[in-house]
Parts: sequence; structure tokens; C-alpha cells
Amino acid sequence: MNRLRFMHAVVIVIVLLLPAAAVLSAGPDDCALRGVLPQPGFAAGWTMKEPAGLFVRDTLFEHIDGEAELFMPYGFDILATATYVSASDPDVWLVADVYRMGSRLDAFGIYSNYRRGKEERIDIGAEGFILPSQLMFYQDRYFVRLQVTGATSLPRSDFLACGRAIGQRLPNPGGMPPELDLLRIAAVVPGSERYYARSLLGYAFFRKGLLAEALAGGKRIRVFVVLEENKEDAGKTLARYQSHLAAEGRGLRGRDGGTPDSLAAADPLYGDVHVCRIGNFLVGVLGADVAAAEGIIGQIGARIAALPLLRGRPGPSGGTL
Repeated sequence: MNRLRFMHAVVIVIVLLLPAAAVLSAGPDDCALRGVLPQPGFAAGWTMKEPAGLFVRDTLFEHIDGEAELFMPYGFDILATATYVSASDPDVWLVADVYRMGSRLDAFGIYSNYRRGKEERIDIGAEGFILPSQLMFYQDRYFVRLQVTGATSLPRSDFLACGRAIGQRLPNPGGMPPELDLLRIAAVVPGSERYYARSLLGYAFFRKGLLAEALAGGKRIRVFVVLEENKEDAGKTLARYQSHLAAEGRGLRGRDGGTPDSLAAADPLYGDVHVCRIGNFLVGVLGADVAAAEGIIGQIGARIAALPLLRGRPGPSGGTL
């Protein structure tokens, strides 16, 4: 009987410790990520409330329930988080989250999901912005989010002090992902670029790619680039899109006399679309006339030719934390 009671107690302890075990399942190198969160504080008057915590893929929902799934396609690995308390008002806290993503492009992808393009930019990391209640930036493969709780706003100087303290502790091998250079053309609206790690435009066959707004003849249109491993995969993806349009009963019109690497059609969701395979990429324009689409595709094609390193598969970048 005593043995049964003992085993029952052991089971209860194991169950109670499961969440903590999941958080602590990170290895020694992962635990080093705590070190990017300044201790005991980031500025005078701010003190870390308790030791920094770690969350991994299986436990991230405990920290950001309802948002965790958004991070998974972008190679989320681990989160280090700390809460800082204001000495002048103990009810005001600043929560600092540092997410390690799969690559620099993935970190940008998460960051671009929150950026709206009209926020005040800050000179921290590869790119960042600040609002009255939060600050966000990305640097290397890390996405950093600072938020105030217990108040609707925080002095700008406090946010910047915390952000800079974290940025100084993160790897900093370079600026923006090289893939974004593909969209460095005059027509693209700065700050509108986004990276989707899954189902660009909502189509499963467009597995990952970039999307941005652009201006052509005073009209707002959209530009996209599907990123593939090689030119063969890019060709197969274009063929899948052609099959989808045909199944929807959409008329296909060939570009440049009807090559197998290009199409023009009326997409059921987006209207007029022009797409061309260039190397490992599918370059497309939505909502533009033929002349405007041809011009934009040609400009991005020139960018591809000028950036030979992008002809291979985009991969993780820098950082050992």
C-alpha cells in the first residue's frame, strides 16, 4: 500500500513538473540566449523582476497564447524573455522578448508581419520601429519585441535604452536579408515588403516568397517573388499555377509569344496577373497593365542577374547564441 502511495506521489510530481521541464529542455548554448537580456537592468530605475525565462517550440503558447502558431513556419527555435519593473512605479513593467528564428530572412518575416509601414523608424538592428506602447526590431536571426504593461505608454528613452542594450548583445553580421535586394526598385513602396514562409498569396504551391506594394502610373499594385531551390522547381511551381488557373476556367495568355516560362491571366482572387520564371524565382505583378508589368518584371530580373548569390537556396545566417 505504501508503495502504491509512493508511486502515485511520483506521478503527481512528474505531471506538475512537465511544463517546467519543457521550458528547461534547452541545451547550454540555448540558455546562453538569456545573456542578451541586460541584468540587473537596462537603465537606472529599471530592474529585472525575476531571472529570465526560456520557451521552446512546445511551450511558446504558454507565453503568447494565440500567437505561437504564427512563429512556427519561420523556424522559431527558442525565446528568452524578461520582465523589468520601474522603480518609480512598481505597477509598470516592460516585457522584453528575444525570439531566435530560423534565419535572417525568417526574422525579417516575423518583423514584417507586425510592421505597418507608417511607424516611426529607429536605428536599432537591421530595422526597427517604435510606438507609444512597444518597440520592435530584428537583427541577424533574432526578432525582438518590447512591450509595456500596466500603462498605455512608456517614455521613448526607456524603450530605446532597453532595445539598444539588447541589440549590443546580439550577433550583428550584416543588415537586411539579401533577398530583399530583389525588391529594391523605384516602383516598390518602401516599408511594404513582407516575407511569407508558407503559402504566398494563400496558394500552397507558392511555398515561400516576398510580397510588396508598388506604384505604376499612379495606380497601387502588388509585386511578388516566389523563392525556389532551383530553376527546375521554379518551373514546376509555375506549371502548378497554370494548372490551377486552367481548372478555374481562366484564360491564359502567353508573354513574349507564349514561352513556357511566363504567363498572363486573370487570377480568380487577384485579377490581372503577369508571371515570369527567372532562374530560381517566379516574378509576378498583380493588378497592372501589360506595359507596367513588363517593366517591373524586367527591373527585378536585372536585380536577380546582379545578385548571383541569390540563385541558390536562401539559408540561415550568422549567430551562435
